[in-house]
Amino acid sequence: SGGGAFAFRTPSGLVPLAGALPHLPYAKPQDAVFFVWRPYRWANWMFEVGAYDAQTANFTFGRGGNQGARGENYGGDWFVENVLEELDHPGEVYFDKDASRLYLFHNGTGAPPAHATVVAPRLRTLVNISGTQWTPVRDVTHSGIAFTATRYTYMDPHGVPSAGDWALDRVGAIFLQGTERVTLDNCTFERLDGNGVMVSGYNRDALINGSDFAYIGGNAIAAWGYTNETDTDPGRPGVKLENAPHAGIDGTDGEHPDGTTVLGCSAREVGLYEKQSSFYVQAKTARSNLSGNVFFNGPRAGINFNDGFGGGDDISHNLVFSTCRESGDHGPLNSWDRQPFVTSVRNGTPSVYMAWRHIHHNFFIDNYSPQENVDNDDGSAYYATHDNFFVYGANGMKNDFGGHDNHHYRNVYAYAGMGLGVCSQQPGHEDYFYGNKLVTTGTKVGDLACDGDAKTVVHDNAYYTASGSISECKMDLKAWQARGNDKGSTVGPLPTDETIIGWARSMLGF
Repeated sequence: SGGGAFAFRTPSGLVPLAGALPHLPYAKPQDAVFFVWRPYRWANWMFEVGAYDAQTANFTFGRGGNQGARGENYGGDWFVENVLEELDHPGEVYFDKDASRLYLFHNGTGAPPAHATVVAPRLRTLVNISGTQWTPVRDVTHSGIAFTATRYTYMDPHGVPSAGDWALDRVGAIFLQGTERVTLDNCTFERLDGNGVMVSGYNRDALINGSDFAYIGGNAIAAWGYTNETDTDPGRPGVKLENAPHAGIDGTDGEHPDGTTVLGCSAREVGLYEKQSSFYVQAKTARSNLSGNVFFNGPRAGINFNDGFGGGDDISHNLVFSTCRESGDHGPLNSWDRQPFVTSVRNGTPSVYMAWRHIHHNFFIDNYSPQENVDNDDGSAYYATHDNFFVYGANGMKNDFGGHDNHHYRNVYAYAGMGLGVCSQQPGHEDYFYGNKLVTTGTKVGDLACDGDAKTVVHDNAYYTASGSISECKMDLKAWQARGNDKGSTVGPLPTDETIIGWARSMLGF
């Protein structure tokens, strides 16, 4: 539950407002593809046209609508592509399926140069490295290679990898499944119209090092494991899964990525087509390490954990900014944990409890649609977020819809609306907020559990406000402390920007 979860649904079609499509009627409306935002811009769907009524200008959607896990009865804003009558802007294309003819609006003055070439990609995957858990492909390295020009995949079959909002297509320009110690080193991934790298199913210690991603249609890197939810799976042809569907939450068979490392990479201009996409997204994946990367210019959250499978991940020393540029909600990092999974990652024995994920020594700037730099959504638990420099955001720390065991400590929050906004707590599973420097544009510490047997644990923070005073749990800080709460915390006037930057330099080792 959480965030208005419900059975999946999509709009069935649209009637454009007068003037929205000024070139109607179209000669071939059946060729059109509609891109439709979900309300609040949480994801976008793509639909082919199933039927068109010229009298009412009613487009009935056909195939598509599977590109997100969170549905809705109606859509938001939208646009249409692959219509000859709308081919009126440089760079646009139209493909006439009946005549097998491609039209291109030249993006220059005069006629296209005689030496000009057009590449129409047909391949979804450029390199496929696949084995099995029992006969894995081992110790393969690709170094210094430029990967470019794969076709779009947004109309391909998608699956809901787990109980987060994401849907994924299990495909990538580089596809890894059944591997151990595969390395992609110092490579470039550019103008790939689907996912850049897909780490699928059983993979151990995959390394993506010193590589650059730009102009990616979907996710730069996606990792997606299996649990046995169905008798057969198209991703593993010929394999009969005897324990399905009862093993749908059981990840102890190891059919998932473990130990994936993304080190010293850059990613920008991702999600050109699929807006619910990230620089890195994982589902049913454990013990990933993202360190020393620079991620910017994406339509949705920069890093996404779709579930609480396994845990043990480490996110450190990354610079992430200019995320959520086209969508609402989230920030540089987002997580969900709506569904239990059984793994042995936490302590070597099967358990539904995730090993702690650590998010530390990162520089995050929540400069678009600012909500939180780290958005722990819908039941997220066992996150240790510490020693980070976070700029902007409505909240410094967030937990909702049953989230728990969320610890924020020794962070600097520069110009956040308030320190924390969390849900009610359970004894022994309280959230913690301590040792932080909070430079807030607001007047209160935040929204927290102030009474009962499970108060949010808050202490030893330094608060800074325009007035030099702050409230907590609906009373002045000193009055709240007089009741034995928030021990060791102080409040003072806003520091200078130079002082805040000095804190960041010291924390991040600049």
